[in-house]
Amino acid sequence: MEPSTPSPAKERVSRWRWLWILPRLAFVLFVGGVALLLWMSDRADKEERRATLISDILWLEQNLRFHLSRNEELLGRIDRPHTTNAAAFESFTRTVFGFESGLRQLIWLDPEGAVLLAHPITMDPSLVGDAGETIPSRQSLLLARSLGKPVYSRPYPYFTNDWQFEVHVPVSREGRIVGVTVGVYRIRDLLSDSVPWWLAERYRISVIGDSGSVLGSRSKVESAVTEAGYQVAFDPPGWGLALHAVPYHAPRPLASIVLSASLIILATIVLWSLWILRRHVQRRQTVEAQLRQEHAFRKAMEDSLDTGMRAQNMNGEIIYVNPAFCRMVGLSAAELIGCRPPMPYWADGQLDETRRMHDRILAGEGPEEGFELKLKRSNGDVIDVLIHEAPLIDAHGRQSGWMGSIVDITERKLAEERVRQQQDRLQSTARLVAMGEMASSIAHELNQPLAAISSYCTGAANMLRNHAPTADIVPALDKAVDQAQRAGKVIRRVYGLARHSENRVERVHLGAHIDAALTLMDAEIRQQGIRITLDLATQDVVEGDPVLLEQALFNLVRNAVESMQETPPDQRQIQIGLRCSDGYGLLTIADWGCGIDPGVADKLFDPLFTTKVEGMGMGLAICRSVVENHRGRLSFESNPGGGTIFRILLPMALQ
Repeated sequence: MEPSTPSPAKERVSRWRWLWILPRLAFVLFVGGVALLLWMSDRADKEERRATLISDILWLEQNLRFHLSRNEELLGRIDRPHTTNAAAFESFTRTVFGFESGLRQLIWLDPEGAVLLAHPITMDPSLVGDAGETIPSRQSLLLARSLGKPVYSRPYPYFTNDWQFEVHVPVSREGRIVGVTVGVYRIRDLLSDSVPWWLAERYRISVIGDSGSVLGSRSKVESAVTEAGYQVAFDPPGWGLALHAVPYHAPRPLASIVLSASLIILATIVLWSLWILRRHVQRRQTVEAQLRQEHAFRKAMEDSLDTGMRAQNMNGEIIYVNPAFCRMVGLSAAELIGCRPPMPYWADGQLDETRRMHDRILAGEGPEEGFELKLKRSNGDVIDVLIHEAPLIDAHGRQSGWMGSIVDITERKLAEERVRQQQDRLQSTARLVAMGEMASSIAHELNQPLAAISSYCTGAANMLRNHAPTADIVPALDKAVDQAQRAGKVIRRVYGLARHSENRVERVHLGAHIDAALTLMDAEIRQQGIRITLDLATQDVVEGDPVLLEQALFNLVRNAVESMQETPPDQRQIQIGLRCSDGYGLLTIADWGCGIDPGVADKLFDPLFTTKVEGMGMGLAICRSVVENHRGRLSFESNPGGGTIFRILLPMALQ
C-alpha cells in the first residue's frame, strides 16, 4: 500500500499552529530578557551602594579619629593659669567645647587623682567613671600617668540609656607630670557633633559595644532600614567598640524606573496584541453562543414568572407579552401583540378611566408607586391588578416604549374584605364580652337605686297610712324619682352599648366619658373607700367611637379598682390625668394597687390571658384593640409609689 499523503486542510492547520507558537515563544523570550536585564541592573545598584557604604564608613572613622586626636592635643596644652583659677578653667573648657569636639565635661586632677576643677560640675556631682573616687578601678588614670600619653576608659552607662567614656591626658611641665586632664565623651552627643547631616540622611550610624549592644546612634526614626550594614573598629577609644552603619531604603533611580516601566508597557502591548488576535478569531462563535444562552435563559425565566409582563411602544402598541400575562387575561400572544387602545382586556365599566391612565403613562406622568386597575378576562370575569410601569430603554440608551409588570391582586382584595368583616364581627363580640364583664358592676349600680326607691316608697306609704302631712311625704317621693332616673340611665347606657353594632366616628369629649366610666364604678369605688383625683385638660376632644372609648376607659378604671383590694384603706387612690400637646392627648390612669408581675408583663395584652380567678382575659386586649383602631397607643409602667400607670395616647380632633 502506498503511504497516505496529508490533506491540504491538515497542512493549513499545521502551518497555522506554527504561526500561533512563534508569537508566544517570542513573548516568553522577551519577558525572560527583560527579567534578566532588571536583575542585573538591580545587582549592579546594590554593589554600587555597598561600595559607597564602605567608603563612607571609613571616612567617618577617620573623621572621628581626627576629632579625638585633636581633642587629645588641646587637652594636653592646658597651661598653669587654667589649672589654678576656676574662671580661667571654665573659659578654657568653653573654648574646647566650641570646636564641636563631642566633649561634655572637663575635669582637672592632681597627680594623685584628686579632683581640683570640673566644668560643668552639674553633669555628675559624684564624678562617676574612672575619674571619680567611687569607682573601684582607677586603671585608666594610672595607666595614663605611667605611660605619659592619653588613655581611654571603658564605656559606662550614664543614667539610663546614655553611654559615655573618658580620655585621660597627662600634662607635663619640665619633665614632670603636674596633673591629668579628663575629657568626658557622651557617645550619643559625639555622634551628633561628628556625623555630618548628609551621612545621617543615608545611614543609621551606631556605636556597638563588645557585647553587641547599641551604646548610641544617630538615625532618622521615620525611615525604614532594609539592607545589611557595615562595621569597622572604633579605635580610639578601643575596648571592643565598633562603628556600625546601616543604609536606609533609597528610591530607585528615575532612569531605572522609566526603563522598567517602558519594558513592562511594551510587554503588556505585545500580550494585548496577541490576545486581541486570538479574540478576533473566536469572537463570532463566542458571541453567538452567548446570545443563544442568554435568550434561552431569559425565555425560561419569563415563562416561570407569575407576574405578567407587557411592553408597548411610544404609540401604545403592544410589542411583547409573556405567558403569565396571557394566562392572566385569557388571550394568546398572537391575539395581543399589535393591539392598540382600547385593549381587548380592558374592563367594560372602566374604559374611560383606563384610557386616561393609559394616556398618562404614554406621556410619562404615571404614578411611580404603581396603580390599581380592573381588567377583563376573555371569559368575561373581572380581576383586580396592580401595575408598575417603567421606561423601556434600547441598546443605544434611548427610550423606545414602556414595560409594565402586572400582578393579579384579586385574591388579596378578597382577603382584605374578609379581614374587614372579621374585624367588625370581632368588635361586636368584644362589646358583648365587655357587657358580660360589666354585668356585675351594673348589678351593684342598679341595686342601690332600687333599694333606695323601695325604702322611700315604703316610708311614703307608712306616712299616708298614718295621715302624715303632705309636706313630709313629698321629699321621700322626690328622692324615689331621682333614684329611678338614675337606674334608667344605667339601663340606657347598657342598651346603647348592646345595640351599637357599627362604628361611628364623631367628636368625643374624653372628660365626659371618664365621668361616665367612674359613674358605672361608683358603687365599687365608694364601697372600697377609694379616692379619685382628676386632673383633666379643657381641650380634650378626639375623633372616634364614643361607646368603644367609654368601654376601654371603664375596663381600665375597673382594673385599677380591683387591683387595690389588698391595699390599706388609707392608701387606696386613683389618679386620672389628661394633657394635650403637639396634637395628641395623653390620658394617664394611676393606681396604688398590687402592680403587675414582670413575668407576665409581655403577655398582659394577649387575648384570654388573665391573672384573675374569674376573669375572661379580654379586658386589656379589647382596650388595646380600641385604642389602636383610633390610631393611638396603649402602654403601661410601674408606679414609683406602688401599683401601675396606664397611658393612652390619642390624636386630637382637627378644629
